[in-house]
Amino acid sequence: MSQMKNDEVRQHVRNRYKQIVVESGSDSSCCSPSPSATSCCGTPDEVSAKLGYSEEELSAVPLGSNLGLGCGNPQAIASLKPGEVVLDLGSGAGFDCFLASKQVGESGKVYGVDMTPEMVSRARHNAQTNGYNNVEFRLGEIEHLPMSDNSVDVIISNCVINLSPDKSQVFSEAFRVLKSGGRLAISDVVATAEFPEEIKSDLDSLASCISGASTVDEVKEMLKLSGFTNIIVEPKDESREFIKDWVPGGNIEDYTLSAVIKAIKP
Repeated sequence: MSQMKNDEVRQHVRNRYKQIVVESGSDSSCCSPSPSATSCCGTPDEVSAKLGYSEEELSAVPLGSNLGLGCGNPQAIASLKPGEVVLDLGSGAGFDCFLASKQVGESGKVYGVDMTPEMVSRARHNAQTNGYNNVEFRLGEIEHLPMSDNSVDVIISNCVINLSPDKSQVFSEAFRVLKSGGRLAISDVVATAEFPEEIKSDLDSLASCISGASTVDEVKEMLKLSGFTNIIVEPKDESREFIKDWVPGGNIEDYTLSAVIKAIKP
């Protein structure tokens, strides 16, 4: 994509997620065809339960931090430990950051980066009013992380990297900020078949976590070129059950699946 096209994509995505957080009382979520429409998938907690979050996790976070955005549960694969430094790419209203906060404890630290000011404001409010002293939210693009080199133990992300128009740069930045031995633990969508042209060219489809998906081989190659090792990209066939609801009658599950993505920085 040209830089102008990249900026157009980012602005479209930013506007969509601004609208989601502003209208969060309407239960909009990533699987809604339109952010102004009532979610086709249910309430945020109902959506997240389908993605693998437990009732305990859903009840443990501040009200308004779970907006039903995602395609998996990175917490389930991250194996977070007390004292670790965690970075969430595309942290939204803070849902996964607040769950990670409890796992790393007061001796650890959790950073969330999001490019939508309204999301960052919501997340900061949630953190401040609920006493999350080991969580910090920063405004920024995941292609240009506002983090220092070799500063993070674990990077998590939930259905966000597919939204980026420059995924190679995202993985290069992830590699830069991770410490040696640091790891990626990501839930995201991957393409399993060629999208129809009308889906590929539709910015709303991209912003809805659909048409921006890369193939398994493409994700592996980008991770390898960024320097990662021990690369695992594992599509989850059972994700068809919730992906089919993203565009009712659109057979989207024939083209994309949720996947577990893991890798290590040597």
